[in-house]
Amino acid sequence: MEDIFQNGNYDILGNTNMTTSEEIRKEDSLLDHMEIVIVEAEKRANSALNLREFYTVYLVETKVIDPDFRGALTRLSSLWRRYTEFELLRAYLEVSYPYIVLPPLPEKKVLYGWQKVATDTFDPDFVDRRRAGLENFLLRVASHPVLSHDEHFMGFLQQEDEWRESIKETGYLQIAESKLKALSVAVRLKKPDRRFETIKNYGIELQNNLCNLLRVRARLVEKQYGLYKLHANYGRVFSEWSAIEKEMGDGLQKSGHYLDSIAASIDTALEEEELIADQLKEWLFGASALQGVVRRREALQLVRDEAHDALVATREHKDKVQQGKTGLMSRLFGSVDTEEVRELKVHQLEQRINQSEIAVKQADEDLESFSIKAMVDIERFQHQKVIDLKETLAAYCVLQFKLARKGLQTWQHIKDCLESMP
Repeated sequence: MEDIFQNGNYDILGNTNMTTSEEIRKEDSLLDHMEIVIVEAEKRANSALNLREFYTVYLVETKVIDPDFRGALTRLSSLWRRYTEFELLRAYLEVSYPYIVLPPLPEKKVLYGWQKVATDTFDPDFVDRRRAGLENFLLRVASHPVLSHDEHFMGFLQQEDEWRESIKETGYLQIAESKLKALSVAVRLKKPDRRFETIKNYGIELQNNLCNLLRVRARLVEKQYGLYKLHANYGRVFSEWSAIEKEMGDGLQKSGHYLDSIAASIDTALEEEELIADQLKEWLFGASALQGVVRRREALQLVRDEAHDALVATREHKDKVQQGKTGLMSRLFGSVDTEEVRELKVHQLEQRINQSEIAVKQADEDLESFSIKAMVDIERFQHQKVIDLKETLAAYCVLQFKLARKGLQTWQHIKDCLESMP
């Protein structure tokens, strides 16, 4: 497979064994059998140790809609989950399925905000947007052909007690810590895979572009909000003016009311626009998840390269021992190994070579398996990204159309009022 991402377009060349996106979408997922919804959020307090700490919980409800489905723990369920439990679920999935571009969680605190957006994480608007984002995360996982069949994901949805303990028993924390250490080291591969290098660069560019888009949007909406609200000043002036006019009074007063409506119209529009911004943020975080898959593959390739290097070095050492080329100290002081010592060293090196060959074979298989699975899921990610971003950007355009049309109609009403004056 070559030239995976070219200007954001996904091209498949060569590998006929690769699962196509059509085949991926035909695979069964949990969402084919179950409805999942987060119906509400609730603020609670934890008063342990006399320290009052507030937190938010979310009510997750599920309903089996397929009478033949036997994979659920119960047909109906309803339980509360904290945001930290969603984080735990995602961390477990990332360790268990490192080749998958995992759906992101919604922001923990406000990013790319502006004056009208509350930064308080307990603000009702923020909590409701996070509720929608968490529901979207669950739906993404539930529609995934691999993730949705994980038993601990089902436990998260329906197992109220001991779910955390069941996750800890998987040992994912120890695995996560070791992988985190490996990923924290800057990886410089001798021969990077061109396919994954292209994907990594695309992920970086996608992240940068969405960052810039959200940053510009925040600045623009800040000015747009202020501009619309200034129309209320127009409305007040016209209303006050109407009080001193007889013939023009009625028209001026109506015009003032219309100008007030322009000022008020921006609130609803920007509330809708904030939901669109959240959808863009999802793919901003998704770009980061895409880069994460590439980094995990780079770590695997580094293990493979180190195993190959160790094998080559051991073979070279064995050849030198067989040829009687001993170490520097032996050459300086004239000591030479006896035939028995040399044979013993050769035997030990042959054992190390056998172990290294096994390690190299395993590393090659691990890397190949990871690469194939990752390519399949990256294709799924790319396909879904194109669909979603097209819809999101189109929705943004429609929202601007509606706002502009509302303004145009209002100004037309004002014009009619002024022309109707006697």
